[in-house]
Amino acid sequence: MGVIISLIRNGIGSVLVFFDIITRGTKLKRSPQAQQQIAKELKGLSLYQFFACPFCIKTRRRMYKLNLPITTLSVSKGSPHRETLLNGGGKIQTPCLRIEQDGQVQWLYESSAIISYLEQRFT
Repeated sequence: MGVIISLIRNGIGSVLVFFDIITRGTKLKRSPQAQQQIAKELKGLSLYQFFACPFCIKTRRRMYKLNLPITTLSVSKGSPHRETLLNGGGKIQTPCLRIEQDGQVQWLYESSAIISYLEQRFT
């Protein structure tokens, strides 16, 4: 039964990913210098995610529109990033944004909180 649910979830997720890609729109335009500065700031960020998770898709979609090429890390079963998320953030829940700044690490869960953080910091 678990295999069937997993197949359905992945199938629906794949459809969502497809529609996300074809309806994404345009990225935020910045000067090359401004985008270079953003790239430096993004080095301390990484998004732990499942590819077909609707909340992860929502978060990646906003990252795309804000022109924030943040490193994404899959936490699928068997992935070494899964253990990192569990040990660092305390739970396997996605999306989760790992924020490393001034030697401190923060784990931010919930797509709406992540999007709000990104919009406040980068717009």
